[in-house]
Amino acid sequence: MEHSNQFLGTEPIGKLMTQYTVPCIISLLVGALYNIVDQLFIANASYLGSYGNAANTVVFPLTVVALAIAVMVGDGCCAFVSISLGRGEEHTAKTSVGNAVVMSVASSLVLTAVYLLFQDQIITMFGGTVNEETFGYAKEYFFYITLGIPAYMFGQAMNPIIRADGSPKFAMVSTLAGAIANIILDPLFIFVFRWGMMGAAVATVIGQLITAVLAVWYILHMKLMKPAGKDLKLVPVICGRTLFLGITSFLSQISLVAAMAAVNNMLQKYGAADEIFGQPQYAQIPMAVVGIVMKFFQIVISIVVGMAAGCIPIVGFNMGAGKKARVKELFTRLLIAEAAVGAVAFLLAEFFPGGLISIFGAANESAYYTQFAIRAFRIYLCMVILACINKACFIFLQAMGKAAASTALSLIREVVFGVGFALLLPVFWGLDGVLLSMPVSDVLTFAVAVFLIHQTYRQLNTEEAQLS
Repeated sequence: MEHSNQFLGTEPIGKLMTQYTVPCIISLLVGALYNIVDQLFIANASYLGSYGNAANTVVFPLTVVALAIAVMVGDGCCAFVSISLGRGEEHTAKTSVGNAVVMSVASSLVLTAVYLLFQDQIITMFGGTVNEETFGYAKEYFFYITLGIPAYMFGQAMNPIIRADGSPKFAMVSTLAGAIANIILDPLFIFVFRWGMMGAAVATVIGQLITAVLAVWYILHMKLMKPAGKDLKLVPVICGRTLFLGITSFLSQISLVAAMAAVNNMLQKYGAADEIFGQPQYAQIPMAVVGIVMKFFQIVISIVVGMAAGCIPIVGFNMGAGKKARVKELFTRLLIAEAAVGAVAFLLAEFFPGGLISIFGAANESAYYTQFAIRAFRIYLCMVILACINKACFIFLQAMGKAAASTALSLIREVVFGVGFALLLPVFWGLDGVLLSMPVSDVLTFAVAVFLIHQTYRQLNTEEAQLS
């Protein structure tokens, strides 16, 4: 072949990590910026304020549903392709890419139809009825965001596949181009044209279209595994394996949606029982604030996931090639790096929450807004270091082909603990109980992750000894 991924099995691990994780981190950060930038400009528009912020928080989980499906296809294909190339099975890799293209397009059209048909019920399910203003803004924003779902999902699904083809920089640039367009158009549409929530959504959709168009161009010019027409015909075995390898990515996102639905509804319920937030003019504040805390956490997790997901082609190739010592070295380096990211996030959340919240228009809000925001940052993110390590463990196990263990750990964290504690703890501690659900879940998940990390090292050591 003219191009080869053999260097993944020979280049120094540190060099490969930099080469693959930095573009992936930037791609995910830029992708996260779509919703975050919208919220920044919405929060600082005096005619939208915390009502717009709360509406953005309501709609955010619904974009994550789209992302969950996209990354299941994209990350699963990325892992499948990397393992296939490590084994020298180029034809299978090409078929996987072609099948991934079809699956991403078909699923995006189905999700768009569901959203358009049931928009009122869906918005209500995620806490949009906290007050009339929030519901109206959420409905407006949701409608236009839904129109861009096909472009969004295609761009996100193809991004990891482009990285697996050996072009992490192009994957980064394609996402960056769309985000830059969004950053330019948001203030124009919100402050100059005063299009409100519609303006924020339209700016986002235009950016997503740019990323999708660039992804289409790349798929037509792939280096290692350009799919032919015959590769677009779905092969059940390849589709099944791709989705199985990507199920962890799906569950980590979709279960986050379940947790956010639980959190939003508990904020609405226990906020109404609060002495301050039970007043109509302040009812939207808890939801708006927790949405902002989640956006900060999303930035942190984008870095964490970018570091881990960027390693997927390296892990997959070396696992397929039987180079266990390199896999073990990569795992060690990754865990240390993820803990360092978590430590920085912890310091920011605990010691500078006022500065973080001021970015999101706190100057335009009541003192209750700022007070609750500071408390939310400090409680919700007090175990963010463990959250970072947990997330790295999910993805690394997935890249090794251990989809069952990765999926189980992800389900325990997001569904059993994430949803369970979000529903249980508020019964005893009200709004603070909602905030405590995050650190309690991460502590308990970490206990399970430590066991899996130990098992992984033991397995790699054993297989390394057998090969030597």
